[in-house]
Amino acid sequence: MRKNKVLIVDDDKEFLEELLETLRLHGYDAMGVHDSTAVLGLVRESLPDIILLDLKMDKMSGFQVAINLRQSPDLAEVPIIAMTGYFAGDHHLPLLNVCGIRTCLSKPFKPEDVITQIKTQIAKDATTEPSGNNGYIG
Repeated sequence: MRKNKVLIVDDDKEFLEELLETLRLHGYDAMGVHDSTAVLGLVRESLPDIILLDLKMDKMSGFQVAINLRQSPDLAEVPIIAMTGYFAGDHHLPLLNVCGIRTCLSKPFKPEDVITQIKTQIAKDATTEPSGNNGYIG
């Protein structure tokens, strides 16, 4: 059985390592990057099935990264789950939709929350066209 590839983008190196370990223990082919400006090259090279993207990072925000990903035809349909400890509430939903982000996990979140969202988004991607954001989780 093929392992799903998950790319994690977060400038918090400790959080990134912990999340990588969690996903690998759950059977995912997980890779991470802490530099938001390196994401586009890595995504094109690795072609992940799903991206976990921190929204508040140095250099380039997760919103900017998502917009750049959506402008590339070969990356436009890769599901993105945002992660944030700063943005909360429904007032950010329109911006998430504009950026093509499917859903958002509020930090801190439980490992089972991220695993559930990955499974949900991959299943949704396999059966339907992207329908935009589902809202905040956590």
